[in-house]
Amino acid sequence: MGWVRNIVGWLAAVVVAMGGMAAEAHGHGAGEHHGLSAAASQFHVLGFVVTNSTIVTILVALGIIVFAQLATRNLAPVPSGLQNFAEWLVESLYGFICSLLGPDLGKRAFWFFGTLFLFILFTNWFGLIPGVGTITYGGEPILRGGNADLNTTSALAMMFSVLWLYWSIRSLGVGGFLKHIFAAGGGGKGFMGVFMVLVFFMVGLIEVASILSRPVSLSFRLYGNVFAGENILESMMTVVPWLGWLIPLPFYFLELLVGIVQALVFTLLTAVFTALMCGSHGHDEHGHGEHH
Repeated sequence: MGWVRNIVGWLAAVVVAMGGMAAEAHGHGAGEHHGLSAAASQFHVLGFVVTNSTIVTILVALGIIVFAQLATRNLAPVPSGLQNFAEWLVESLYGFICSLLGPDLGKRAFWFFGTLFLFILFTNWFGLIPGVGTITYGGEPILRGGNADLNTTSALAMMFSVLWLYWSIRSLGVGGFLKHIFAAGGGGKGFMGVFMVLVFFMVGLIEVASILSRPVSLSFRLYGNVFAGENILESMMTVVPWLGWLIPLPFYFLELLVGIVQALVFTLLTAVFTALMCGSHGHDEHGHGEHH
């Protein structure tokens, strides 16, 4: 069941994170530092406390904004160059999201899911740029992979949860939303009818637990994979110091693939969660409007 997969995914991510923290503690105990620290480094900038992962997310966001501005600066009827690539990218994402959510909800929610995929993808890849995690200031790395910080992935998951609740209530209404979860009004009369209501109510409680665990599962899954990947790369560089430039290369290209997969998985799961609640209703509304 969905809630079982969420719990298993969450536990797996916790094991990865705890393993990283244990390795860090062991390194400090031996007088050495091994692997990426579990906590992001903090810097004071203009009176504000900014973490090195926040700096990376700001740079990625600015990069996406600049790319969008350059691609749409001189729009042409027959696109070429950067505009052609941008249109291909957006159209591909739009078709993928609409295939999951339907044309009506897909059109309304594409701004979020399209941005979510691009942001996670480029944040993952930014963490692989040479210098991220190695250029330091005051003994602390200036840059850190954005999704290797649990705060970043938790913010993404919580933002989705708020929007999921909004889209669900907008599509189904409050009553329809509760009915969809608890499936009240099952068939049967007398004792069997009461028994079915109780069964549906208990199933609804399990579904509520599954919904509440989604942000935890989503955030830890993305964080655990990125955090573990960056630690593996650093470990490979120190296995044989004089081959530190060669041994990590296969893992580096693997992490490029993992960056795409994790962005796709996060976007796909959030889109499927949305479609399961209100996607079918969006299809019905669309078809009903066309009929009239």
